[in-house]
Amino acid sequence: MTDVRAGEIIFTGMDRVIFGHPAAEAVAKMADRLGAKRVFLLTSKTLNRETDVVRRIAEALGPRFAGVHDEMPAHSPRDAVVACANKAREAGCDLLVSVGGGSTTDGGKVVTICLEHDIREPDGLEPFRTVVDQVTGKRSFPEYRAPRVRQICVPTTLSGGEFHARAGVTEPRLRLKQAYIHPGIIPLAVIFDPAITVHTPEWLWLSTGIRAVDHAVETYCSIDGNTYFDSTSLQALRLLGRGLAAVKRDPTDAAARLDCQIGAWISMTGIVSGTRMGASHAIGHVLGGSAGVPHGYTSCVMLPAVLAFNAAVNADRQAEISAALGASGQPASEVLDRFITGLGMPRRLRDVGVKQEDLQRIATNCMLDDWTFSNPRKINGAQEIVPILQSVF
Repeated sequence: MTDVRAGEIIFTGMDRVIFGHPAAEAVAKMADRLGAKRVFLLTSKTLNRETDVVRRIAEALGPRFAGVHDEMPAHSPRDAVVACANKAREAGCDLLVSVGGGSTTDGGKVVTICLEHDIREPDGLEPFRTVVDQVTGKRSFPEYRAPRVRQICVPTTLSGGEFHARAGVTEPRLRLKQAYIHPGIIPLAVIFDPAITVHTPEWLWLSTGIRAVDHAVETYCSIDGNTYFDSTSLQALRLLGRGLAAVKRDPTDAAARLDCQIGAWISMTGIVSGTRMGASHAIGHVLGGSAGVPHGYTSCVMLPAVLAFNAAVNADRQAEISAALGASGQPASEVLDRFITGLGMPRRLRDVGVKQEDLQRIATNCMLDDWTFSNPRKINGAQEIVPILQSVF
C-alpha cells in the first residue's frame, strides 16, 4: 500500500459567515436572531470618528446599542483589552461586535474571557494564556469556562484572525505577544462587507492581504498538510493573487475586495483545524509583540526569506505555490518578492523600524513560539534564526 497522508479537519463553534450584505443590516439581523439586548461595539478609532460605518451599525441596532469603545492600539495590549472589558461590563454587554482590523478582533476575543471570569486588572489575564516550553516547543493550555458573551466580527482587513480560536495579546512590560487559545473564543459569526473596506488605508489592506497569503503558503507547506488543505490553500492564493493586484490598480473594485476577503477566509482553513505553521508566522508573532511591526508587514518582510530558507526541503511544494500565483517554473521566494514589491509593500526589516541590535532578542523570543518548532526545515535554536533575519535586514 502506498503512503497515505493522514489528517483531521476540525469544524469550529462558528455559526456562520455572511458576505456581500451591508454590515449594519447584517449585524442587526444577527442581534435579532440571537435575542441580544445590549450590543457593545469594539471598533477602530478611525472608523468610529472619521466615517459613518459605526454610526450606521448603532442606528440599525436601535435601543439594543449599548455603547462603543474605540481605544484598542495595535497588537491588543493587555491593559487596553481589560479597559474595554470593564466598559463593556458596565454597559451590560450581552453581545460583542468587533468592527475593524486584527487588533479589535483579537482584543475582542480576550474581552469575552475577561467578561466571563470577571477580570478587571491586566495581571488577571496571566492564568489564561498559553505557555510554550522553550526546549520541546510543546504548548500547555489552561482550562477555563468558555465565555457566554459571544463575539461577532466585521473585519476591515485581511489578517483572517476572526476565524481562529486564538488571540494574540501583548504584555507591554515584556514587549512580548502572548497567545490565548480556547475553542470558546471563536467568534460566533463573521460579516464581510467589501463596501466598508474602502476606508481601510491601502497599506493596511494590501499588507494584511500578504498576511493571508502567508497563511495559505505555510498551510500548503505545513508538516501537517493534507489534500483538503492543499486545495483550499491553492485556491486562496489564486483569489488573493488576482484580488490584491486588482485593488492596487482600482481601490473602488468591490468585486476584487470581496475576492480578497473570501481568499483570506479560506486561507485560514488549515490553521483553524490545528495545522501548524512555520517560521514566517513564528517570527511574525515576535516582530509584532517585541518590535511593534504591524501584522501584515511582518509577512511582507519575512515570507520570501523563510521560503528561501525552506526550499532545501520542500522545493516541490513551493513550485505549486508559484504556479497558483501565475509564475510556473520560478522560485516561490522570488515570485513572492516581486509580488509584494509590486504592491508597494516593505521588504526589509530596517524599513519597518527594526534595528540591527534587535535581531538577537527577536531570534531568542522566537524560541517561545511553538510554530518555530514546526517549521518544515528544522530550526534548532535562535542562532539559526539570526541569519534569516539578517538576510532581509
